[in-house]
Amino acid sequence: MTRSLAAFFSLSLLAAGLRLPGADAPERKGPKQSIEVTTTEHFNFSPGGVIRLENSYGYLTVEGWDEPKVEVTLTKSTDRFYETGEKEKAAQLFDQVRVVTDRRSDKELAIATILPARNSLLTFVLPSGRIVLSRPLPPNNKRGVTVEYRVLVPRESRLVVHQDNGYVWVSDVAGDLDVNSHTGDMIVMLPDAGAYSVDARTRLGRVSSDLVGKTSNPFLAGSHFTYLSPAPARRIHLRMGRGSITIKTGGLQESGIDSPHRL
Repeated sequence: MTRSLAAFFSLSLLAAGLRLPGADAPERKGPKQSIEVTTTEHFNFSPGGVIRLENSYGYLTVEGWDEPKVEVTLTKSTDRFYETGEKEKAAQLFDQVRVVTDRRSDKELAIATILPARNSLLTFVLPSGRIVLSRPLPPNNKRGVTVEYRVLVPRESRLVVHQDNGYVWVSDVAGDLDVNSHTGDMIVMLPDAGAYSVDARTRLGRVSSDLVGKTSNPFLAGSHFTYLSPAPARRIHLRMGRGSITIKTGGLQESGIDSPHRL
């Protein structure tokens, strides 16, 4: 009798469009996580050419190799965590932070990061109809996206970098280096203790080097390091706004230090 009553009660609820308590448990969601996407491009490139990186930010690694081409691997990741079903939201953010490559010739390649522009002023309309303008906003917005760049270049390439903020690693590149960063840390692994002209300067931070040169402190919290070999053939020009610069010699194998992608 009890079972019959329970069955009748259940059918009555279904007929009325109702559900039994606990009959439709909420769907379990997996843990939130950062979402990332990786792309890779290849470009034929002659040794001795110049490679320019403009407005990069996040994690930048440039390594010399023996191939006559450039390999650019980009990994974009979200700073915040998303549900499993929210990948489309992250994809929209990734599309707004563009990294454009321009192979201008066999000996010149430009890699530029383009951020979405923001209005210089925010406009508010009060209930009275009065228009109020807010203070200016930063001209660019990273949209909560961090970019990791890994660029493999012919060893004899010349490198010009303008990094916004983040981490810069350069190793086994035997050509001239001109690397600038506003904020972060910079490590430069020179292939050997060869004929260099080194000029490295920080405004807030220190410079350390395996080369025995001259160090001065023109700023209260900054450092300036110079090194000039008897017959300098390669120019190393390094600038950091707020952060440190480390110069190592001997390349990766002799130094015993692994690149960020080999840890």
